[in-house]
Amino acid sequence: FFADGPVSVGMSLDIASIDTISEINMDYTATIFLRQRWTDERLCFDGNKSLSLDGRLVEMLWVPDTFIVDSKKSFLHDITVENRLIRIYPNGTVLYALRITTTVACSMDLTKYPMDKQTCTLQLESWGYNINDVMFYWTRGNDSVRGLDTLRLAQYTVEDHYTSVSEAVYETGRYPKLVFHFNLKRNILYFILETYVPSILLVVLSWVSFWISQSSVPARICIGVTTVLTMTTLMMGARTSLPSANCFIKAIDVYLGICFSFIFGALLEYAVAHFCTLHRLSSKELPKVLQIFILGFGVKVLTELWQASLCLELKLQLMSNPMSSESVTKNPLTSKVMKRLFCIFDCFRVKNPYHIDNYARFSFPLSFIIINVFYWVYYLYF
Repeated sequence: FFADGPVSVGMSLDIASIDTISEINMDYTATIFLRQRWTDERLCFDGNKSLSLDGRLVEMLWVPDTFIVDSKKSFLHDITVENRLIRIYPNGTVLYALRITTTVACSMDLTKYPMDKQTCTLQLESWGYNINDVMFYWTRGNDSVRGLDTLRLAQYTVEDHYTSVSEAVYETGRYPKLVFHFNLKRNILYFILETYVPSILLVVLSWVSFWISQSSVPARICIGVTTVLTMTTLMMGARTSLPSANCFIKAIDVYLGICFSFIFGALLEYAVAHFCTLHRLSSKELPKVLQIFILGFGVKVLTELWQASLCLELKLQLMSNPMSSESVTKNPLTSKVMKRLFCIFDCFRVKNPYHIDNYARFSFPLSFIIINVFYWVYYLYF
């Protein structure tokens, strides 16, 4: 209709299958039945029944030059013959159906992986005919696409799908465009069983060392090193199914990092406790004569030496800064501040190294539970 306006081409889709959805390649592969309808007045004939023609007659008819915009690779099935359907109705309406398998690009945001939701599209455009020649429309609106309700995907669930009509603007002109949107929600149960539960159990296993005697060095070191290496292997395995060049910090990376920090912290806890225990034992194993000297005369001598060193240091400071002596004498709060600083430093001194394990038995599980609450609330509801 070169002089009578654009040809209206109605389209509908049947999604036969969605074979793969790849996060590494950022695409999905689907097999679809594409149906196009238009009216060609040159094909009108007398009768009340439609004619189904051989697919090879397509070469003799005018057909729209429809293409899939973001397709990386597509092919038309040809077993046992090319999967094409041509049906002509008495009023000149033509039904043209194709069976196509296509790999379409889908931009994904993996920040909340594996609790993410993705929106993919299938875009249909006219390659050479602009809006003055051809007009596209969905034959039944949102019901023009069928088959998604019965699909069973491995990792995803189709939450919603809808259609839209727009125009594609290029340097060569404006072209008709149809877009099919579908929302995918990832099923997290697989990742809970595969990654989250093993990582939680590894963290709990690292806490077992808190109930083992500090004198059992091989047992506690073995638990700490084994859990650290196992957690490292688990983190490397979780990254194999994701694109390495992705710059996003994913939710699963955050959780594995938290678990690794707790496991490594449990190993460091024993190192600190064992170090403090060794120093405490070395002080107890001093000869009794040396202990009597320290308790009797040594304390007094050390106290006098410490005071003398403080006085000497203070004098040196006063000599270097004449104004400082006046500020010290005029500021009675200096001694109180020094005493409070000594009290604060004394609070961090470990009086009994065996209490470190007692504190760890309570602080590690409590902090891990609190962090888990914040983690799951943030990634599930925000």
